[in-house]
Order: sequence, then C-alpha cells, then structure tokens
Amino acid sequence: MPAVITPDWLSRCATQVAPDLLGCVLVRQLPSGEILRGVIVETEAYTPGDPACHAYRRRTPRNAVMFGPAGWAYVYLIYGMYHCFNVVTDLDGVPSAVLVRALELDRLPPGLDLGRHKLHRVAAGPGKLCRALQIDLSLTVTPLAPGQGLWLEGRSPTFQTQLDAGQISFVQTTRIGLTQGADRPWRWYVAESKAVSRR
Repeated sequence: MPAVITPDWLSRCATQVAPDLLGCVLVRQLPSGEILRGVIVETEAYTPGDPACHAYRRRTPRNAVMFGPAGWAYVYLIYGMYHCFNVVTDLDGVPSAVLVRALELDRLPPGLDLGRHKLHRVAAGPGKLCRALQIDLSLTVTPLAPGQGLWLEGRSPTFQTQLDAGQISFVQTTRIGLTQGADRPWRWYVAESKAVSRR
C-alpha cells in the first residue's frame, strides 16, 4: 500500500505540488465506512500574487484555511451547485492550494448510475469528482489524514515505473475557465488518461 502523503510533503509551492500529485490517490471514506479511491490525473495550482487565487485580495472566512499549514482540505461551491476540492499547500501563512480537477476511479461509487456515461468520465472534472466522492462544504477545513474522511496516498509502484519508463507522460498547459490569470501554465494532466476533463 502506498504511503499516506503527509503535510511535510505538501509544504511546497503549489506549482511544485500540482504535477507531483498526478498519479497519487485521493481516498474518501464515506460516512458508511466504505472507502473509495481515485487516481489523480489532472490538477491546477493557485499561489499568492495570482489573480485567479481565492486568497489574492484578502483573507476571508471562506479562504482562511488557505493561509494555514499544508495538508488541509479547502472545498468551495461554484455556480451555487458544484463543489471543488483543493489541497492546501506551502508554508503556514502562505495562501496557496492545488485544485484536483479529475480522477480515475476503479469502480462506480454507491448511488451513482452510469447511464450513458463510461466509468472513466464519472470523475472527469472538479464538480463531477466531488459528486462521485460525496465531497461537500462539510469537509472544508478538514485535515487530510486517515480517519478524517479524506486523505492522499502516494503513487503506486506500477504508475511510477511506467512514468520512469516513459509509458506515462504529463502535459503542462494553461488553466481552465478563468477570467484572470488565464495565461499562467499551471495546469497539469496525465496525457494517457481518458478521465481528464479537457485536453
């Protein structure tokens, strides 16, 4: 079993953590005790001085967790209906985070009907993955650790071997859906993954 990712590993700039999270696993323990896992295949970085970052202007009750130490969950709501899950990064007092944009799930989460969709598209986007893993505002300001409902695990040996051998590659590009800071190439995704939200 890959090791649980610790706050120390996340206490770096978001632009360093974001590509390093590709291939790692987001683990969700549901209130029922059932555990779901998804391989992270798409991320975006947000840092101080970045006009697209929620903490760009000032500290607020919503973004306060971004100013704290690394290793906490920051969940917010967009368009009044879609949740987005972020991993707080960097040093205490330096507001930054990595948005997890897409996951490859190994099985269908409970209560979801595939319908016309394929399994690899169930978590292909930040809102979709939060719906699939039942991540909502109740999980914001939660430490990412076993027993807390959400945590991160490192890459599997198979993924790392394929990456080292060039069988898996990463793409770096600009972020999606922004009106400010849209020119910054702070989005990364696994080139071979069918679960990436947009290419």
